Amino acid sequence: MRRVLSLVLLPFLLFYAIPVGAAEKEERTLEDEIIYSIMIDRFFDGNPENNRDADVTNPDTFNGGDFAGVTKKLDYLKEMGFTTILLSPVFTNDKEGYHGYWVEDFYNTDSHFGTLDELKTLVQEAHSRDIKVMVDFVANSVGPNHPWLQDPTKEDWFHEKDSNDEQLEKSWIDGLPDLNQENPEVKDYLLDVAKWWIEETNIDGYRLHQVEYVNRDFWKDFVRVVKSEKSDFYLIGDVLEGTPKTISSYEETGMDAFMDYTKNEALRQAFAAPDESLTNLFSVKRKNEDLLKADTQLVNFMDTSQSSRFTFDAANHNQHPGTRWKIALSYLYTTPGVPVIFYGSEIALNGNEAPENHQLMNFKTEQDLVDYITDLAEIRAAHPALSRGKLDVLYEKDGVVVYKRTLAEETNVVVINNTSKTQKIVLNQSQLEENKELRGLLNGDLVRSQDGTYSIVIDRELAEVYKLVHKSVINIPYFAVLFAVLALFALFIALVMKRSKRNSID
Repeated sequence: MRRVLSLVLLPFLLFYAIPVGAAEKEERTLEDEIIYSIMIDRFFDGNPENNRDADVTNPDTFNGGDFAGVTKKLDYLKEMGFTTILLSPVFTNDKEGYHGYWVEDFYNTDSHFGTLDELKTLVQEAHSRDIKVMVDFVANSVGPNHPWLQDPTKEDWFHEKDSNDEQLEKSWIDGLPDLNQENPEVKDYLLDVAKWWIEETNIDGYRLHQVEYVNRDFWKDFVRVVKSEKSDFYLIGDVLEGTPKTISSYEETGMDAFMDYTKNEALRQAFAAPDESLTNLFSVKRKNEDLLKADTQLVNFMDTSQSSRFTFDAANHNQHPGTRWKIALSYLYTTPGVPVIFYGSEIALNGNEAPENHQLMNFKTEQDLVDYITDLAEIRAAHPALSRGKLDVLYEKDGVVVYKRTLAEETNVVVINNTSKTQKIVLNQSQLEENKELRGLLNGDLVRSQDGTYSIVIDRELAEVYKLVHKSVINIPYFAVLFAVLALFALFIALVMKRSKRNSID
């Protein structure tokens, strides 16, 4: 009987099995990534032995986070769907440079963060989970007490301190000694450093700090050298004065993407409170399209280490941060661009500008927002149209927006109700193909086409991501097969019980 049952079930098992290697997976690129940005010192303390002078009560100094701590939390990040982690600068820093931007030695890790071997372990463990690792790279300046400042032979390694402030490429930004990349020795040093970290640790990318404060010719050579070392290496330009016009002037450098600060202003204004217009989000998008090349990638974010927290904005409007974060992230995960989430966003970490925005991460919090981020990541990963597809706005008015993302035969529709009231939106056949249905992927909503229209009703301060599919019908063959399998299984159990009873009598 067991042999008969196996033969009956085998065709069904083979039918539903996924054929391994049947189709090559499309090459993974930057636009497919979801990036989690980590300030190493404030994330997690995985090795207390390197704490030395760390003081968790002092927000202006090292608090104890390290490479080992990030390594221990990789599964946590993987489960939320993050595919890349972005580390704050790893180099040896000034005694108060917990953030990593006051470099004292480009060729060593800061001992507060751990050893070079611990960083290599972090990269290896991340790669074993299919997570890429990027590092913030500082090429513009060094720490306020760098030994080079006392070396007479390196006097021409710096621009003059009293340079005209309008000359951004030569100014001492925030009072930090400004490196002279026009000096061939400085240029070669920085290029060698960039190659060395790739060779030593096998990292996957750099975010380039303060791009507009370094001349473009240097960046062209930087990109060329780094890409020759690792062709699929990611390079994201952090252009703080990131207007579309400014970003367009750096496209020739060959960087893969740029932080979109212009859209960030619109994002924070739109989502910090309900009943705010979303018009500016799409006007910024149109300006980007007009001024940037079609293949220029932009990086979308709500906050960074240099800004106040988005939670701070929501709290200032007396809003529940979790609700505001959900609706903002729904937009971030479903529109063109690479989403970057600053550590602690998943727990709605609060704080004004630094160091208040650099609080220690707290992993003992409510799970609701973490679950929501996880769901968004799963939906984005399962539907390439949300990361690679064309965007068309179908409806936008008074804080409500509906847009579709299309790629080949796939269509996803996103509805965001950024208002304090339930809304109804009717889409016609010129906007969506008729005689189909919209299946909600976030909240399970179902909207069927009737008389050529789709009537969508969405609650206040809510977002839904739909998949446009053929109308569902009762699958009679499927249920027939399922019934047959269950019947055979019941028969098998009955025969086993009968045989067992007979053996006990004997």
